[in-house]
Amino acid sequence: MAERFSLLTRAHSMVSGMSVLNTIWPGLGRDLLNGIIGSAVFPRPLRWRVLRALGMSVESANISPSVWFGSFSRVTIGGGTFINYGCMLNTSAPIRIGKDCDVGMRVTFVTSSHEIGSAHRRAGTATAKPIEVGNGVWIGAVSTILPGVTIGEGAIIAAGAVVSRDCEAHSLYAGVPARKVRELPSV
Repeated sequence: MAERFSLLTRAHSMVSGMSVLNTIWPGLGRDLLNGIIGSAVFPRPLRWRVLRALGMSVESANISPSVWFGSFSRVTIGGGTFINYGCMLNTSAPIRIGKDCDVGMRVTFVTSSHEIGSAHRRAGTATAKPIEVGNGVWIGAVSTILPGVTIGEGAIIAAGAVVSRDCEAHSLYAGVPARKVRELPSV
């Protein structure tokens, strides 16, 4: 227990000391911590605990190596959730993933976008909207969840889907853009 507390204290101190470097190189602390915590040599059972110590609202979850977080404070992950290799969570707005969810490899959660700009520069003013994933959701590999989406409890998102609109609970969605394929049993 003392070793775990010592590791968490050292991680918190490292983040605090990064503030000077972050003024010179914005994102350095985040990128270094993602590299360390996301490393395959970093013990998986410690990963969620260190993320919690760094400000993430995370219960006992299984977070694979190479998962990248844009911010530790804007992510909530429920207990029993599994996040596979290579996922990216862009956190210009909050992302909440419920309990007992399964997120396939290389899933991308995108909370930011842009207004359409002038002909000179089409990517206009930046925008951000939160993403909400209900309990028991399964998101297939290489799916993309776009800003402002809510995925209802017990839904399935097929591999490779691009989710641009809300998804009803206990329903299967697939395609680009994702469309409801069928309802699923709710028990």
